[in-house]
Amino acid sequence: MTKVLIVYATDYQNTFKMAEALAGGVRSVADCQASVKAADAATFDDLVAADAIVLGSPVHMGSIDWRVKKFIDSCCSAAWMKDALVGKVGAVFATGSGFGNAGGGCELTMLALLNNLAELGLIIIPLPKSTPGYTTGGLQWGPYGRSANPKLEPVGVNEDMLSVARHHGIHIARAAKALQGARIFG
Repeated sequence: MTKVLIVYATDYQNTFKMAEALAGGVRSVADCQASVKAADAATFDDLVAADAIVLGSPVHMGSIDWRVKKFIDSCCSAAWMKDALVGKVGAVFATGSGFGNAGGGCELTMLALLNNLAELGLIIIPLPKSTPGYTTGGLQWGPYGRSANPKLEPVGVNEDMLSVARHHGIHIARAAKALQGARIFG
């Protein structure tokens, strides 16, 4: 069984909805399972047991949520010290509501998350522009959910954005399944 761990933080349930949609995509691939955990509940053991790790965060002042950062600093740093995740699959997603088409800061947030996954030695899974719904909720780094309208009024993530997350879950699961047992490092 291929195991995908999805770690997230959420303020208004939008990032949680994206995490659940991504997990739905993972679960649609035969012999793959998804575990969705809040950043403050995920552990080092969860990381080590997973074949793929996906990090999701709402945008906070153009960067990642403090709870996700705390998870990275506590659990991921321990994995880095032991090279425990080298060769596993990694991916990211974000939600935002600020100015800008992707919700002010989604791209920077995903890049910050990807930097941590790259430092851990994970094989990064990008989001292809051919992904259905890409123009509504995708960047090459991963899916995003714009949770406010241009006037910054909360509207939540829509079905198109959740669909992109589901498709990304499928990409991640397929890659993790193909690489499972083939790790040459770590």
